[in-house]
Amino acid sequence: MRNPFLACAAVVLTAAVLAACGSSADGNDPEAAGAQRPAASGPSVPGPSATTPTTPAPPTAPATEEPAAPGPSAPAATAEGPKTPSDEITPATGTFTKKQREYLEDRVPKGMDPAAVLQTGQETCDKLRYLVKADRDTAVGAIATQEIPDAPAAVAGLCPQHQDLVDEAAYAYADGIHTGKTLRPGVYRSASPTTSCSWQITGAGGKELASGTSDTGKSRKITIPKSARTFTSTGCYAWLAEGAQG
Repeated sequence: MRNPFLACAAVVLTAAVLAACGSSADGNDPEAAGAQRPAASGPSVPGPSATTPTTPAPPTAPATEEPAAPGPSAPAATAEGPKTPSDEITPATGTFTKKQREYLEDRVPKGMDPAAVLQTGQETCDKLRYLVKADRDTAVGAIATQEIPDAPAAVAGLCPQHQDLVDEAAYAYADGIHTGKTLRPGVYRSASPTTSCSWQITGAGGKELASGTSDTGKSRKITIPKSARTFTSTGCYAWLAEGAQG
């Protein structure tokens, strides 16, 4: 049984880690090589309508306010835009290691500082390092739930010592509805559940095979049989496989 304190504090722990660990654990921090972080920016906030005329505006006047609205598709267009060729990926100062170059390949959007992309990946490794020291199940759950996004790629390219966490997360279930081929028979334990954890396993024709709730915040174990067709989980964070995987 896991320490109830860790279970109750998982959300606070993960949030604290996401905010606190911005430095490199492997000595590959691009800022140490002179690379600069891009400054945070955001859409301008429209000011009060001080230019509204005191007389009724012509029918076409409202159209002049439309450009002030930020376009929701702009960030997506940047993320999906063309990538910088691998032979053009260079830091503002210093050099990248072979491992860093492999990670950055096909990841740097045109016009973006590759050091910023590298820093994001390194911060992912740092988050995993802090989490696994505090509670390994929480670290695996954070990968399975994608609370730490792009973790598999960062681990493969920058911190392979955490590959075991990624491998275990591949057999885990995050909260949600899982059906069909995504179901793997076996025994699973809940990682950092809330006090509103509930689950249900159904078979052919929607017949309930098992269900349960937990208001203690402590880890629970369930068995998903071969006859299962749907597994639903709410408030349990993630379920990690025990013993043979699959």
